[in-house]
Amino acid sequence: MSDAAAVEHGLPGAYEAPLFGAYSKKVGMWLFLASDSLTFGALLFAFSYNRIYTNPWPTPFHVASITNATIMTACLLSSSLTMVMAVFAAQRNDRAWLRNWLLATMAFGTAFIVLHGMEWSKLIDEGLSIPGFMTAMGVTQPASAAAGELADVSKNTPQFSATFFGLTAMHMLHVTIGVIYLGVVAFRKWFLPVLAAIWIAGALLIPAGNVFHYPVHALGIALVVATIILVLKPKVYDAQDVEICGLYWHFVDLVWMFIFPLVYLMSTKIN
Repeated sequence: MSDAAAVEHGLPGAYEAPLFGAYSKKVGMWLFLASDSLTFGALLFAFSYNRIYTNPWPTPFHVASITNATIMTACLLSSSLTMVMAVFAAQRNDRAWLRNWLLATMAFGTAFIVLHGMEWSKLIDEGLSIPGFMTAMGVTQPASAAAGELADVSKNTPQFSATFFGLTAMHMLHVTIGVIYLGVVAFRKWFLPVLAAIWIAGALLIPAGNVFHYPVHALGIALVVATIILVLKPKVYDAQDVEICGLYWHFVDLVWMFIFPLVYLMSTKIN
């Protein structure tokens, strides 16, 4: 009897009482996402409030920006599909296709981050900035930015740039964390050298005056956290772990479905 109990006790989750049909790790992720939704809800409310009560509200986005944002949206929607396929592969214990689908999801997420960074750089070069904050961050704008189309927006309606950068920066941070999360689940300790190489390359290649010069060091913090997790609790991530990281990724995609129409489509200049 004791041997049978010992065998049963070795099963993962055998003595973990489910709450509403979900085990503790999934419940924990749902609770985290519920709290995180309050953060994004506050940022979306701040943007909407300023939009309603600021007249006139800037409409700085042209065809190029909307096209870029549409491609970014397509990347995230595609990543949701590949994430679903990764969950299916994990459920049938197909490790090879699990890695392939997670890698595809990471590629779409990375493409989103790169396109978003290009959009930020373009807007900053055209004069969009947060007065005082950019200087404190060491961000230098080209001389042409002072006479750029968006220089008046930053000067006369600083609420737009503050809420725009605040909301999109928070979302970009979540996408970055999501890509790292997927990399850890897919490749475990083998992902650490890749993450370290990206961090070092970014720190060395991104010039000091660029808006991403200091934020790139967030990758160094992520590297330390991921290393601690993988050293203290090394494991092969199962289907439940993949499903949980899928919940996070779908949440990040869902938030963008609010940001894209509210921030971009409703702030488009129609000539």
